Amino acid sequence: MRPGIELAGKRVLVVGLARTGVATALFCVARGARVTATEERTAAQLGDVVRQLRDAGCALELGGHRDETFLRHDLIVPSPGVPPTLPAIAAARAARIPVWSEVELAWRYLRGRFVAITGSNGKTTTTALVGHILGRAGLPVIVAGNIGTPLIACVQDSSDATIAVAEVSSFQLELIDSLRPDVAVLLNLTPDHLDRHGSFEAYIRAKARMFENQTERDATVLNADDPQVTPLAPARPRIYWFSRTKRVASGAFVRDAQIVFRSDGQEAALLDRAGIGLRGEHNVENVLAAASVAFLLGLDPAAIAEGVRSFPGVEHRLEFVAEIGGVSFFNDSKATNVDAACKALEAFPGGLFVILGGKDKDGDYTPLAQPLRQRARLVLLIGGAAQKIAAHLAGAVALEHAGTLDRAVAMAFAGARPGDTVLLAPACASFDQFENFEHRGRVFKQLVRSLEAAHSAAAPARRN
Repeated sequence: MRPGIELAGKRVLVVGLARTGVATALFCVARGARVTATEERTAAQLGDVVRQLRDAGCALELGGHRDETFLRHDLIVPSPGVPPTLPAIAAARAARIPVWSEVELAWRYLRGRFVAITGSNGKTTTTALVGHILGRAGLPVIVAGNIGTPLIACVQDSSDATIAVAEVSSFQLELIDSLRPDVAVLLNLTPDHLDRHGSFEAYIRAKARMFENQTERDATVLNADDPQVTPLAPARPRIYWFSRTKRVASGAFVRDAQIVFRSDGQEAALLDRAGIGLRGEHNVENVLAAASVAFLLGLDPAAIAEGVRSFPGVEHRLEFVAEIGGVSFFNDSKATNVDAACKALEAFPGGLFVILGGKDKDGDYTPLAQPLRQRARLVLLIGGAAQKIAAHLAGAVALEHAGTLDRAVAMAFAGARPGDTVLLAPACASFDQFENFEHRGRVFKQLVRSLEAAHSAAAPARRN
């Protein structure tokens, strides 16, 4: 039984009015709460959101946060981008006012089973893949969370029969209270968001909170190949491992080109590895995790295999865009940290023109040196982190300072030969030049499409 909360009559403060904050404010006011939303941006910057929230009955405090407002509420729900170290939030917590992430509030109202998936990399692909497998098998599934649609916006679609599969971030997990996944998945851990968490250890602690309320009835799926993950195995839930490199006592592994699931001494062959259409070894790990979740939820191997085979992939994750004059273009804008960029590089044999850069997250870019030395012809640097990346990669690979994404695409195509690949795998956040990684990926694809059109238009002239 989930702990309830009666929102009717409660004073709820929503902090931040990005997508999650707006959904949270509308959810609470629809359930009778007296909602105030506070946001640093002005009404002019927010646009139509202001009218939408006022029409719904929300009070707004715009253009900055007022400390006294935080102390006048019964519940505070910050958006994921708002750090809990914000002085007004810290003061509210000291005054014992509950401060919850949106996923905590959503989970308390959600019906049906709940699967939470986190990790430094692969969250979105694995979440989407689990949802796809379940949906293809005819199960009522909700896919939400950090993948795009806030979980709280999907509560009304849930029932006792639904399975909600949510991508959850460290930002969301650090402010949970009672959230308890029926199945929790931790894919991997590499340094990320250190500008927010302050240290790798604090980042790991935030991720590990996902397990703290689980019981013996619940299940946890963990990466046996990741030395940062293995020490975090919780004591209470049933533990299932996945491994690309070795047999596990309980969970999923690769044997003789098959993915096998082992539990209670029994083994089931789930699918052939050849049925994985996703590029890169890291995606084998994502499939192992997703297949484990599906099997634990009761799907048979044939349904799992069909779901994996038919999965089209996810936008901005090693997404093929076009081939122009024999040069391939791939969009991996979601590679927002160094480990993700390394995995993207390892998915290609060589001949790479790699676009790196953006907003630095206190990353160490030196791990990119070896795979770039082995696979890249040239690195094009963009954004605020360009100088730091150049310093970390000096001598490892040829570097060019492109500055902007449009110049990087043009320079890469000018230098590439047939058989080469232009890869956007920035290893950085996007917020210095773009709204988010999706915006960056869309701009990249638009640039490639324009280049493709220009190349096609020029082809008849060249033939003449």
